[in-house]
Amino acid sequence: MVMLPWWIYLCVIGILVSGYMAFKTSRQDKMIDEDFIEKEGQVYLDRIEQERQKKKTMLEQQPLQDDQSAS
Repeated sequence: MVMLPWWIYLCVIGILVSGYMAFKTSRQDKMIDEDFIEKEGQVYLDRIEQERQKKKTMLEQQPLQDDQSAS
């Protein structure tokens, strides 16, 4: 091993720590983004289910209205 000044070893250690922190932060950001996307998707699916329920109730009420108007 070549004897280098102490500050070069310090720089190498700093680069390694910086790389580790960047990797750790990117993983955390990815997890946060996935959670956000999952929540937004659930909101969208809930909205679709509400629209289906509205259509279903409208279709159930429509024959009753047709029967009453025919009388």
